[in-house]
Amino acid sequence: MDMRSLLTLSVLLALIRGNKGQKPIVTLRPKFPQVYAGDDITLICNREGGSKPTTWYFNGAPQTHKDYLMLLTAVTPDNNGVYECEQGGMKSDPFTLTVLDLEPHAQLSPSFGGAVMTKGDGRNLVLQTDDDDLENWNCYVLRGVSTFLIVPDINKDMKRVVIFAELKEAERATFWCKKNTTVLRSNAVTLKMTELMVMLVPPAVPALKGENLTLRCEVWGKPKLDKAVFYKNNKSLPKSSPEDTYTITNATQSDNGMYSCHATYRFTHISAGAAKKDGDADAQELKVIGGPPAAVISASANSLKCSCPDCPASCTSYHWYHTPFNDPFTREKRSENDESITVEKEGEYRCRRDCGNGFSRFSHVYSYKEQPVKFGHMWYILVPALILFVIIIVLIIVLKYRRCGRMGIQAPGRDADQDTLMSVRYVR
Repeated sequence: MDMRSLLTLSVLLALIRGNKGQKPIVTLRPKFPQVYAGDDITLICNREGGSKPTTWYFNGAPQTHKDYLMLLTAVTPDNNGVYECEQGGMKSDPFTLTVLDLEPHAQLSPSFGGAVMTKGDGRNLVLQTDDDDLENWNCYVLRGVSTFLIVPDINKDMKRVVIFAELKEAERATFWCKKNTTVLRSNAVTLKMTELMVMLVPPAVPALKGENLTLRCEVWGKPKLDKAVFYKNNKSLPKSSPEDTYTITNATQSDNGMYSCHATYRFTHISAGAAKKDGDADAQELKVIGGPPAAVISASANSLKCSCPDCPASCTSYHWYHTPFNDPFTREKRSENDESITVEKEGEYRCRRDCGNGFSRFSHVYSYKEQPVKFGHMWYILVPALILFVIIIVLIIVLKYRRCGRMGIQAPGRDADQDTLMSVRYVR
């Protein structure tokens, strides 16, 4: 065998060795240190050479999903388990997903609007944290399979962090913030793009069981909306809300589905006789989840008590928060970590329990206003006291006038005596 043949054989053997055992790998995006209930995540099955037809396995059972990207929306502990993928006859190592039935440490939410935006649009997301160390928070966006850093705008006076969220050319993007060198992070907010004039806008936060949800039918440019018809899984829904909204009360898993709307509208702000137009919105998924256990506030006057009947044993201390009535994006963490607190400042109060790796859900908002002084059952003491006070004042006035009257009567008497004496002296 000549040298050329030996060289060719060596190359073939090297290629065979290189391809042998080259299994696909399951990776998680965003690369969260911990996954919380309500997160949108993507599992990627990939290997060198690009994506190929893929078979997914969940806890050993093959799945119908065939794309190399597996999107899991609003995950819960039901998604916990082992995920594997297979490409080209080779199977990946198991990937274990663990979803904590808790909420993350910080909250990221839109300053306005819901989860759907028109192409080229953007909006501010506001980060609320328990600490004042805002400089050590960075924010990120996942578009497709690529993650990008977002430089936040820090307002130290108002103690808040704001980022500008835009989709660019992506159909959907997930935004979140993380504190440097720690595992502390915010929830993830997923925004989706539509190129249609009409859009069905669900909330930007996970839909939770038992809560009221509002779906909006909006039209780009804010024309006058004549009529909106809402659909669930292509079937029209009965109207029970204002023209541009559909409200789901006490949401359950039975409300899960694909929702859309059809709008009839006019651009009357451009022309009084504007022609009537209509259009359909893209269908949007609504997924109602049970969510982490929620804290509960009970109140007696200005004394508040926080409880969480369904919280696990790992939940220990309590966190209390105050929000002024005139600034809904300011959230001040109070110093108390006890079950009960006494409040004096007007505003909105919420509480939650610290469970180590995360928190319980926030309690409902308790609004406290300074109450006027109530006399209650003291009226039977205060009324007699008031009557007695009036009597004393009247007596003082009467005695004063009597004294002045005596002095007025005595003065003329003395003048008459003096005149008589002078008359006697004159006769003499």
